[in-house]
Amino acid sequence: MTATSPAETPEAPRLMAPPLRRRMACWLYEGMLLFGVVFITGYLFGTLTQTRNALNNRHGLQIFCFVVIGLYFVWFWHKGQTLAMKTWHIRMVDRHGQRLSQGRALLRYVLGWVWFLPPLAVMAPFALRAGEVTVLMIGWVLVWALLSRFRADRQFWHDALAGTRQIDVRPPAAGAKA
Repeated sequence: MTATSPAETPEAPRLMAPPLRRRMACWLYEGMLLFGVVFITGYLFGTLTQTRNALNNRHGLQIFCFVVIGLYFVWFWHKGQTLAMKTWHIRMVDRHGQRLSQGRALLRYVLGWVWFLPPLAVMAPFALRAGEVTVLMIGWVLVWALLSRFRADRQFWHDALAGTRQIDVRPPAAGAKA
């Protein structure tokens, strides 16, 4: 009797990552939806703290936004999908295909900041203009996304480190056999 690798099991196709193009489209859509979350968060923070100028209490607002966005993602990943993920038929599961615990979802959220922290860290000591920052950010995001191509399961590296997977949950085509 020989042991089969995870890629050879009948359940493996179900746990495969959606195409990179679809995951990145979902990522962009998630960003648009987060605009509303951040807007309401900023309004709530400004109202509760009586902040009159956006530059006053800026670090407090940043921390508050980080926490609220974290709560948003942890809650929805624990449930399986954010609104953007539902739209693009992508589900978040652990490496065994089970629902994420809140702790694992939180770990994924923290590790997911790898999408943004390296370019921000490089930008900090230099007085870069907005265009340069944009090129640096887009370049890093593209590099980070393309690095998933080097993994057999096509998952992003922060997903591998967090023990999570994005899986394709598109309904089967009408003429397809089960």
